[in-house]
Amino acid sequence: MIKKIDHSKMGRSELGWLNSWFHFSFAEYYNPDNMQYGALRVINDDLIQAHTGFDTHPHKNMEIITYVVDGELTHGDSMDNKRTLTRGDIQYMSAGTGIYHSELNESDERLRLLQIWILPDAAEYIPQYGDYTFPWINRLNQWFQIVSSEDGTAPIRIHQDINIFVTQLIQNQSLEYEILPGRQAYLVLIEGRAQLNEVTLEKRDAAEISAGKLTIQAQSEAHIIFFEMKER
Repeated sequence: MIKKIDHSKMGRSELGWLNSWFHFSFAEYYNPDNMQYGALRVINDDLIQAHTGFDTHPHKNMEIITYVVDGELTHGDSMDNKRTLTRGDIQYMSAGTGIYHSELNESDERLRLLQIWILPDAAEYIPQYGDYTFPWINRLNQWFQIVSSEDGTAPIRIHQDINIFVTQLIQNQSLEYEILPGRQAYLVLIEGRAQLNEVTLEKRDAAEISAGKLTIQAQSEAHIIFFEMKER
C-alpha cells in the first residue's frame, strides 16, 4: 500500500531567513498522529537564505543525516570538526551522549538541505561525525546506498536498522524495489516528477509504503531519497 504525502499539506514554517517543509511534527508544527514513521523522527526540507543559518545548538541521542540539495552548508561542532558541503554531499552525526554544532550558509546563494533525524537503537552512544562526497554518477539510474545499520555495508553505518538510498533518474527511466514482509519504506521526491506505481509525485512530495513491489518511473528528471526500515 502507498500513502501519498502531498507537500502542500505538510507542516510549514516561514521565518524569512528559513523556509521549511516538515514531514513530521517539529517546532511549531505539532500533529500527535504524525510524530514519526518507523525510526524516522524528522525530515525537514529547509531553504536557508544567504549569510544566515542555525547557530550553535545541542543534540542528544539521535542519529542525524544531512543531505545537501543545493548551495553550501558550513558545519562546525564541539568535536572540532569544520566542513563545507555542497550539492549531493552527506553529513552524519551520532549525537549520543551530547554534541553541539552549527549549520550556516556563509555563501551568497540560497541553501537547500534535507535534515533527517533517526531514532537510535539505544541511548548514550559516544558521539561520532563524518561527511561524505560521492561521484554523482553513482546515483544515475540506479539505487545508490548511502546508509545502513552497523551490520550493513554502506559507507555510512548508523545505530539503527535502516537503509537509505538515493537516485537520479533520467526522464522515462525506472527502478524497482521489493519491500519484504516486516519492512516498510518512505520515499521523498527531492526534485522533478515521478510515478510510484499508480501514484504521481511532484517535487517535495513523499510516500509511506508497506510491503510489496515498487516501480518508480521518472516523468522528468527525478532526484529521490528512499528509506527502507523494519516495521514499527
